Amino acid sequence: MPSVEEVLQNQQRHIDEFGWAVTAVLPTQGESGSPFAYTVGLTQHDFPELVIAGLHPYIAHTLLNDMARRVHDGAQRLIHGQQVNDLLVGYDAVIVEGPATEALHPGTAYARYGEERVRLQQIVWPDQHGRFPWDDGYEYPAYVQPLLGRP
Repeated sequence: MPSVEEVLQNQQRHIDEFGWAVTAVLPTQGESGSPFAYTVGLTQHDFPELVIAGLHPYIAHTLLNDMARRVHDGAQRLIHGQQVNDLLVGYDAVIVEGPATEALHPGTAYARYGEERVRLQQIVWPDQHGRFPWDDGYEYPAYVQPLLGRP
């Protein structure tokens, strides 16, 4: 397992090349919880870091890179409650802002920039019926997609 210093150095290489890096966090064996991933590097450009939960790390990585590119390269500001209709085929996603939680904790972003400086925006995805975690009838348990907030 790489040391914290090695993780931060690898992140820095990605940040230098692309403007951000993506970090995936997986529950350890026997631990409950959901995988999540987040960006690191947008803070230094005065953008919130992006987080997404409950998806396979490869999918999460792809979606975060798409949104981070829009923010970093296109200077697109995302706002709380914004619907994003061109990220997921056939579905909208919603942006929510909020503080980190125990389930969604951007540890390496905090290590790099400090907790007081890092702001977070979550990309929230719907179930197959287009319902979000705050909607009645959402088909997944709350732990699958923990939330930073609600729109």
